[in-house]
Amino acid sequence: MSEAKVQTGPLGGSFVDLADNTRDACAVIALHHVTREYAGHGGVVRALADASFSIVAGEWVAITGPSGSGKSTLVNLIGCLDRPTAGELKIDNVDVASMSATELDRFRADKIGFIFQQFHLIPYLSAVENVMLAQYFHSMTDEAEARAALEKVGLGDRVSHLPSELSGGEQQRVCIARALINDPPILLADEPTGNLDAANQTIVAELLQDLHRNGHTIVMVTHDPEMAGLAQRKIALSHGKVFCHPVGGRMVTLRR
Repeated sequence: MSEAKVQTGPLGGSFVDLADNTRDACAVIALHHVTREYAGHGGVVRALADASFSIVAGEWVAITGPSGSGKSTLVNLIGCLDRPTAGELKIDNVDVASMSATELDRFRADKIGFIFQQFHLIPYLSAVENVMLAQYFHSMTDEAEARAALEKVGLGDRVSHLPSELSGGEQQRVCIARALINDPPILLADEPTGNLDAANQTIVAELLQDLHRNGHTIVMVTHDPEMAGLAQRKIALSHGKVFCHPVGGRMVTLRR
């Protein structure tokens, strides 16, 4: 295996800075010349153009860029919600483009936990029932596990509350518990603090830091430079083009 170097990351822990030819061998997410095009009224729109990069297990990557740069397209591809027009996309060394729709649904449920900006909680279900909803894709539910997941995010006393009875920060923490319930290796967070005030942003950021310390791979889309500064590496998009920044970065202190 190629030489790898241990560095200190922005969270204070150590991580391995892998050589380019080593990253592909260790990648949990790998794109090779991936393009995604859509048919528009004025012709073909290229939302993502010839993207090639890899994300290794345990890495925290921030995806940044202005509106219309291709972030949503990239997230949909990595989250197995869409397929490339051209190129190869591997998740956990599996070429997802070759799967049937049914296989892809099950694969997504096993491999990826989603944390959404808009929460997407069912309004008439309690917090614990919303978490259990993610288990239905595995044809099983375990209320004790769902309660334990809520306790991990500090909501052990709110398990029976409806979303309307929870603050925005608490609803986001329910989303994080739901994302974790099936123990996926990858967490895909789309603007996880976009609808939160400064205090709740800090709570959610600290939860993500803790998850990263415990080995989760985090792919986070964010417009917030402070949140992006917590990641080990940034992937910036502009007009569908991908620009990868080096591993490492300065420590960022969130607003209190």
